[in-house]
Amino acid sequence: MIRLLIADDQALVRGALAALLDLEPDIDVVAQVGRGDEVAGAVASSAADVALLDIEMPGLDGIDACAEVRQAVPGCRVLIVTTFGRPGYLKRAMRAGASGFVVKDTPAAQLADAVRRVAQGLRVVDPVLAAESLAQGDSPLTERETDVLAAAQTGGSVADIAGMLHLSEGTVRNHLSSAIGKTGGRNRADAARIADENGWL
Repeated sequence: MIRLLIADDQALVRGALAALLDLEPDIDVVAQVGRGDEVAGAVASSAADVALLDIEMPGLDGIDACAEVRQAVPGCRVLIVTTFGRPGYLKRAMRAGASGFVVKDTPAAQLADAVRRVAQGLRVVDPVLAAESLAQGDSPLTERETDVLAAAQTGGSVADIAGMLHLSEGTVRNHLSSAIGKTGGRNRADAARIADENGWL
């Protein structure tokens, strides 16, 4: 029996996934959570074999939650299931230790099969996303440019971003300018949007 944890911030989606997967004779949904920062604790207390994680959740996103699970409970495999099939997300998830990455419109039978394969120690990746990820290449942004663009999404001023990241305003301007150039954005808001759509933030 595969012990499965499901993490998704949308109760309806979480409940539907649990109901579908619980119908499988070899899958037992042992825990459900709605926040990313609850995942590692719930995995440990439920002794889940596989954690099925959404990416966009409050507290901690699914990719960071994956890294936390892999560190806290290395025996638990992680399968990311998301609405957002962005190539950058796939790469970040794999670096965080995910065993699989599929999109939410995957048919129920295929999703159950993905859970089984991940539980066996195999990798499962949406083929279209894998092809896009290879074609796109890695994020052109440095770690600092990524931090600055992510902070810029809040809409704060350069001074606000500098205070948030403990950088000088000049350094923030330089990173923003570089990030705008690398993404081809018209301004910092556009650069942040482009980076977010590619899964680089």
